[in-house]
Amino acid sequence: MGKPHAQRKDEIIRSALDLAAETGVKKVTTQAIADRVGIAQATVFRHFKSRDSIFAEAIEWLAEQLFETLATCFNDQTLAANERLNMLIQRQLGLISRHKGLPRLLFSDRLHIESPALKGVVQTIMNRYTLQLGLLIDEGKAQGCFRQDINSTETATLITALVQGTVMRWSIFDFDFELEDQAAPIQDFLNNILIAR
Repeated sequence: MGKPHAQRKDEIIRSALDLAAETGVKKVTTQAIADRVGIAQATVFRHFKSRDSIFAEAIEWLAEQLFETLATCFNDQTLAANERLNMLIQRQLGLISRHKGLPRLLFSDRLHIESPALKGVVQTIMNRYTLQLGLLIDEGKAQGCFRQDINSTETATLITALVQGTVMRWSIFDFDFELEDQAAPIQDFLNNILIAR
């Protein structure tokens, strides 16, 4: 008797991400995923329509984990916004560091050029993340801990780009440094720019 549908899907998604980290997205075929999981290729297609649908669900699965991990950072009104922003950077880099296949997928031609549907999934997640980050910055301005003259939407976009750039550098250097160690310098940089004096 086979494994439950949700469990098998989870194995396929995790295997696709692991393979992306190890070999790059181009070499992640449904056969390679099946071999990694230890199932027939036909079994992969019982759970997913295509390789891109695996990638899309992998990104959505990671996004769900990301937003759960960052829920306190976005919603906990008992902490100052600047503390929550510092926590957000640390938690986000920590989560990404456990999923090396994510940057390989995010910076791949598959996502950028070859699959508009996959790109759309990522754009939706990025827009949601940037919106929530902008609201956090608005809270910081209202609390008096962030400068009043900053544009919250632009600042959220730039913070997103700063984190993405750090993750891209980590991927390009084949994960040869601890991603989580980059949180402190990013936090210091942002605090110097954002904190009201």
